[in-house]
Amino acid sequence: MKNSTLLILSMILLFVWQQNKFEPQHPQVATDSDGIEKTVGTQAIMDQWAARLALPGKQHYDRACASCHEGAVKKAPHREMLYLQTPEAIYSSITQGIMMAQAASLSDQERREVAEFLGGQPMGSAIMAQIPHCEKSLKFTSDDAPAHINWGAEGNQRNWSTWQSGVTEDGINRLQPLWAMEMPGANRLRSQPTFAAGLLYVGSHSGGVYALDQHSGCQVWHFQTVGEVRTGISIDPWESGDNQVSPKIYFGDTIGNVYAVDAKSGALIWRDRADSHPSATITGAPALHAGTLYVPVSSLEVSLAVNPEYECCTGRGSVVAYDVANGQRLWKTFTVPNPPTLQSVNAAGTDMYGPSGSTVWNSPTIDAARNQLYVGTGENMSSPADHTSDAIFAMDLGTGEVNWIYQALAGDAWNTACDTRTPQSCPEEDGPDFDFGAGTLLTTANSGRQLVVGGQKSGDVHALDPQTGELVWSTRVGRGGIQGGVHFGMAANNGKIFVPISDGPDGREYDMPARPGLHALDADTGEILWYSPAPDVCSGRDFCDPGIGQAISVISGKIFAGGMDGVLRVHDENSGEVLYSIDTTQPVASISGQMATGGSFGGGSGATAKNGLVAISSGYGIYNHMPGNMLLIMSVQ
Repeated sequence: MKNSTLLILSMILLFVWQQNKFEPQHPQVATDSDGIEKTVGTQAIMDQWAARLALPGKQHYDRACASCHEGAVKKAPHREMLYLQTPEAIYSSITQGIMMAQAASLSDQERREVAEFLGGQPMGSAIMAQIPHCEKSLKFTSDDAPAHINWGAEGNQRNWSTWQSGVTEDGINRLQPLWAMEMPGANRLRSQPTFAAGLLYVGSHSGGVYALDQHSGCQVWHFQTVGEVRTGISIDPWESGDNQVSPKIYFGDTIGNVYAVDAKSGALIWRDRADSHPSATITGAPALHAGTLYVPVSSLEVSLAVNPEYECCTGRGSVVAYDVANGQRLWKTFTVPNPPTLQSVNAAGTDMYGPSGSTVWNSPTIDAARNQLYVGTGENMSSPADHTSDAIFAMDLGTGEVNWIYQALAGDAWNTACDTRTPQSCPEEDGPDFDFGAGTLLTTANSGRQLVVGGQKSGDVHALDPQTGELVWSTRVGRGGIQGGVHFGMAANNGKIFVPISDGPDGREYDMPARPGLHALDADTGEILWYSPAPDVCSGRDFCDPGIGQAISVISGKIFAGGMDGVLRVHDENSGEVLYSIDTTQPVASISGQMATGGSFGGGSGATAKNGLVAISSGYGIYNHMPGNMLLIMSVQ
């Protein structure tokens, strides 16, 4: 490790950011006139960082791990990626997981010390709730076939009908908690649960996927992963009552691995790292169609540019197609078509590469009729900006060939260095960072016309012709910003598009006031039909903001929207009126015997429903949002 003061400061910034932010919207590290010191703290935080580097685990890491994780092995995640995990998850990986052989030279005590160094806290610091195990009689049942097999349901419209949800429209006002649980070792819950087979499949912050009994929450099985699972869970379809069915579930982790796991037993079927870049990550749920799994690939490299000695940037977004039977890759399409090349040398004397970025944070939308899929992309991470950033792509399902690209905003090249006092690696464009973080929709307007609709962090919603990619209409709904605009997912029903807007404070100045809340647009014209402003209930609540960041859902004709203030609100689709609400920041007795508490609703999760049950995930303890860790199942009482 180099000992320059600049590098130490850069790593402090990076570590603090990693503990607070890993989303498609990127942070302003320094947001006020006092500069970096305001954001990262003062000398006390520098002292804390120095103390961390002095931990005994640092020496063990240098001896057994650094040779791979400091850049020598291309496929090995950078150490900064490992900081995402809890000590318990790291310890599991090096004692019984994929790093077991590499850590064989370490004693058990040394492995614990490595885990504590990388995890940033002592083993046992995180609350490790015990999820009770089920009786053997509770297990997979083929009678309960999945209503939807992918994160966004049909066309990523995030719409569960009354028949699919099992919840009547008049029963929504009578929803009451059935059971609650807290995930072990977590301060956030970003994986959208999937109902099927009498079970609830959900990923965890501490690494892994759980299969839980739908009605009691007890654990049927647990599968351990390398990194956090923040994606939704996709599942093979089957006909109800087919006792011969042997389905798999599919998901990705933050280290870039994609998994296929036996839905009955939790046994691994196959696994692949979707991209060899050390900063590759999977945040959007894989999309399953006709025996092929389509996996979106993003990158966390944007954070590393804060260090002016880091050669930024070489990561590119992509979509990878797999044969679900055996994990064989069928094709891979990069959003930036050619590998980045040397472009310049920054003021610190470091080589700069580009174009890069255009990462895919969202779940692909399947259009079977046109044999294509749609994804939205993020900004370029380095100069030059090209035609692929802040764009919507259409790709051929069979070959990955790009059919068309619609770029909503040109010239958006940005990385974390741009908002710090070490801006040497900031692209000359210094763009606004207006990603398409949310999944696109394929929806049908009342006129009968089909449209591809994408919501952007700028606050704009764009409707495109699915055949050509030509713009049909564009409407600015929110103010937009790094913490603004559309973050993780819109929904559609009956010729309307429902748009959640966050528009939280981010230290920037904008040309219009914030408009947090829920908006309804006419799919034919883009006209705003109604606006339900987010109420401000944040008085006395730390890290609370009004607005909606989490993906929203239509369940039984009503719109379920989790707020950044920790309150889930259910809206009428015709007026926006709030029909029902529940404050998840209030403690609820969990099945572990402890109290579970939610927080801000964030990440790519959203409400789902089946068999008369509604599942919500609450808690978003990163980037100055309200921490929490509650999976809540509600039923009509």
